Amino acid sequence: MLETVEVTRGGRDEPVRAAVIWLHGLGADGHDFEPIVPELSLPAGLAVRFVFPHAPMRPVTLNNGFVMRAWYDLYDLRDDGRVDEQGIRAGAAQVGALIAREGERGVPPERIVLAGFSQGGALALHAALRHASRLAGIMGLSSYLPLSGALPAEASPANTATPVFLAHGRLDPVLPYAAGERARDKLKALGYDVTWQSYQMPHSVCPQELVDISAFLRRVLA
Repeated sequence: MLETVEVTRGGRDEPVRAAVIWLHGLGADGHDFEPIVPELSLPAGLAVRFVFPHAPMRPVTLNNGFVMRAWYDLYDLRDDGRVDEQGIRAGAAQVGALIAREGERGVPPERIVLAGFSQGGALALHAALRHASRLAGIMGLSSYLPLSGALPAEASPANTATPVFLAHGRLDPVLPYAAGERARDKLKALGYDVTWQSYQMPHSVCPQELVDISAFLRRVLA
């Protein structure tokens, strides 16, 4: 089981009945998005557990083999480049274990949002779209869709109608804006319920994006 950072917001006198599992980007850790939880201004009566797991430490080929937290290895960022399929699928299994643990703690999959930023968003999209049980929602922030060619055959029928929130910065120098557009177009072509937002920002999160994320979470966890 991955180590996690956890923050619970709202409903102090009520049991937690919803969860957001949020995967950080390459080289960061579970504390990276911890500060944004209060900024989302979710309703006081909605008790939500935010789970921020730490990715394993591993050498990353793209970064000259430097050891850092990464959900899977990266060889390059080309759309048609080599992909660490084994690492992606292993990471999805670890995410599945976190979802299962929430179920053991009283939060069923249909009350869980799987989210992620950058590489974490890529893994969140991969894992959520293939998860056997229906989830409340899926978020991919400044990200892309890995192993997209296999998705039509591997997609879980349970999540074909699950709302998907995708967002990307138009000035992103790390993961090109076009990568986010390709993810959006692929999912829409497959019939997914995609909400797309773009912002005048680099590879980051901006205040308006937090407003839009809050609105999405309120909708799918209402």
